[in-house]
Order: sequence, then structure tokens, then C-alpha cells
Amino acid sequence: MVTMLAGNWILRSVLLLLCCLLCEAGDEMVTLQEVEGTTITLHTGITGIQSDAQIMWIYGPEKAEKRILNSYVHKGEIFTDISERFKERLQLDRISGALTIRNISRTDSGVYSLQVMNGSTLSRTFNVSVYAPVSTPVIINERGKRSVFSTESCFLLCSVENGEDVKLSWYRENERISITNNTDLSVPLNLSLQIQHNVTNTYSCVSANPVSNKTTSLNITQLCDVSDDPPSSLHPVLISVGIIVLLIIIITLGILLKKKKTQENPAELTSSDVTIKAHSAESNEEEENSTVTDVEVERDPVVYSDMRAL
Repeated sequence: MVTMLAGNWILRSVLLLLCCLLCEAGDEMVTLQEVEGTTITLHTGITGIQSDAQIMWIYGPEKAEKRILNSYVHKGEIFTDISERFKERLQLDRISGALTIRNISRTDSGVYSLQVMNGSTLSRTFNVSVYAPVSTPVIINERGKRSVFSTESCFLLCSVENGEDVKLSWYRENERISITNNTDLSVPLNLSLQIQHNVTNTYSCVSANPVSNKTTSLNITQLCDVSDDPPSSLHPVLISVGIIVLLIIIITLGILLKKKKTQENPAELTSSDVTIKAHSAESNEEEENSTVTDVEVERDPVVYSDMRAL
């Protein structure tokens, strides 16, 4: 008797698997997206499954191919077998066939298929995607220079840890102004923003995936202090330029004052001018005396000779 019941149960299981394969193509798939670590319930929409019906759940990363739960009735007693992978994490509602999965992880993403066999076959298929919660984005001053001159822009950088289907965006008020993502999950996501210090709009950086999002609001005064003075790196240059300009002004004023004084008092001479003119006068006088002596000698050579003899 036991052997006969076991044989019937095997036959029903084989028929059920065949029905699964035949019904799967026409079954509408329900897509679910959940956060890692939570509890998820796959609701079938079925009510009033007969108490002696056999219920199976099949799972696979890409298609339902491995049985993870089998609930059947034998001699009026319900037996439920659960695969080792989902042990202690699955709970079945035999009235609706709904399956609850506790502490779901990203490795549990995939296709889940329900098969209910009781004279006729009912099937439901679910595509479940599990995501880790996104990290909170961090905003920094991209150039590391907190003090910003009033004519300069503030260069900001928003960064977040990358993950599956994670996108990073800058928002101005409720308008998204830029967005980025990267399929290389080992590389953090970075997104730059250049704004003026006197902006009045509200800016925020948002990281998001299909099941979670985190927002960091921009506080411009904490990242970019506005200074009315030029940047400190320009101070030495400005000081040097100021000294050169001051020297040029002093020299120019000296030349102009001297020129103006000369024009107003032409008879006034400097000590150097007097010295030069005195030497010039003495030279002229000596030349005149020499000329006179030569003339006198020419006029009276005899007298000159006598004088020499004396």
C-alpha cells in the first residue's frame, strides 16, 4: 500500500513538472524589486487552494529550474520539504500558495515559479531583483580651496560608493541638472558641479537605485567662504607691482618738479652749473691774454728781444 502511494506521488510529481514546462510560456511574470536584508512575500492572487493539493516553488537565477519547496499531503498529514539553501527562511501559505522569504540577499535575485496541482494546474512566475541600499553621497570642495574670491566660481565634487544600478545626480531645486553611472562597480561614482558663490537656489546630490535613495544637501558657506580680498597667492605679486608703480611715480614727479623750477627761475643755477661756467670764464680769459701777448710781440719784435735779453 505504501509502495502504491509512493508510486502515485512520484507520478503526480512528474506530471506536475511537465505541466510546469507547458504552462510556463503563457504565464505572466510579476517583477519585484526589494532591499537586501528585508522580508519579501510573493503573493499569488490565488484563494482557496484545496487542502490536499500539492504546492511546489521552483527557483533559478535566470529561469525557474530548481525546486526549493515542495508541500504535499500524505495520509492526511502535510509534509513540506525545503532546500538547504533556503532552510529556515521560507514560509508557505497553503491557502493561497504565497511564499515568504526572510532576510533576502542579493544572491537570491532570480526567477521564482509557483505550481499548484490538484486535478488542474495553476502557475505564477515572479522575477525578483534584490539590491543593497545605496550609500549617502559626500560633497567636497574639488580644488581644496575653501576661501573663494568674489569673482571666482566654486568647484564642488559629489562622490558615492558604486553599486548595481546606482545613479548619482545633481539637483537644482527639483530639477535634475546632471547624472552619471558606471557599470564598473569597483570605481566610485563622481559628479562635479561649478557654481557661483552668490547662488540663491537650493542644490542637492542624490544617489539612487531602484529600491532606495539618499540625499545630501549643499551648504555653500561651509565649502566655499566668500572673500572680498584677492586670493592670498596674488599678494606678493600685487606688492611688487605696487612698489614699482610707486618708484615710477616718485621719479616722474621729481623730473616734473625740476623742469618746472627751471622754467620759473632761469637765472638760478645749481652749484655744478656755477662751477662749470667759472671754469669756462677763466679759460676764455687766458685765451684772450695769450692772444694779446702774441699780437704785441708781432708788432714790436725788437722790444721783445730786448726784454728777453734783460
